[in-house]
Amino acid sequence: MILFFALCFVATAFAGLCAFVIFWPLTLVHIRNRHADLRARFGEGAFLNPDALRWLLGGGYRSANDANLSGLAGPARISVIVIAAALALAGLLWLVSLAV
Repeated sequence: MILFFALCFVATAFAGLCAFVIFWPLTLVHIRNRHADLRARFGEGAFLNPDALRWLLGGGYRSANDANLSGLAGPARISVIVIAAALALAGLLWLVSLAV
């Protein structure tokens, strides 16, 4: 049963990955079209750029005072948090299953 719940957390991480793949490119397109300063900061190919991901996780999009940017970056940030938490919990349950 423990491994079943671990697998459920892996499925949750996959769902978070799907949401990230939807919202993060849309956020980057919005940045490209409306925020030239952020585009210059992240450069081309910002999808997995550590600076861009740090900016996303830190909530840097809030300082832009753009409701559309927050509407796209907010779900992308939540999806990254869901991915990390779900994988951590799956790993924890896997370790518990080894001990039991």
